[in-house]
Amino acid sequence: MTVSTTPAAPPEPRVRRARSLRGPLVTLGAVGVACVGLALRDPHRAGSYGWCPLQSTTGLYCPLCGGLRGTWDLLHGDVAGAWSMNPLWVVAAPLVVVVWALWFQRSASGRTMPSWLASTRAALVLAAVLLAFGVLRNLPGLEAFLAPH
Repeated sequence: MTVSTTPAAPPEPRVRRARSLRGPLVTLGAVGVACVGLALRDPHRAGSYGWCPLQSTTGLYCPLCGGLRGTWDLLHGDVAGAWSMNPLWVVAAPLVVVVWALWFQRSASGRTMPSWLASTRAALVLAAVLLAFGVLRNLPGLEAFLAPH
């Protein structure tokens, strides 16, 4: 029995493109299914999606509190309602869509994402923004504007 040592031919460009689009398309599908599920069940109703452990144990709002209700409001065209739930999410949601579109476009053209998007610095900036928002939304005086209601 002989074993061939001939390397496999690289995949055709169309096959490579289809493989590179797998991530953005699977992400789009998963987010789409989650949005349909969320649109069908109103998280404003008590007990519909559970509870926030930080808020229920400490009374403090985390940076994500109100995110599901804000997303439900956005899916139903109520930007003001979404803003009253989580203003950071209302600002971040369009940015998330732009980053996804950039990912899709670059994957379709065979290019990689810019390295700064996956950098430690970007992760630290995101963590700092979330931490600052979490602190600010619990301060007296700002709570009325930043806490979910």
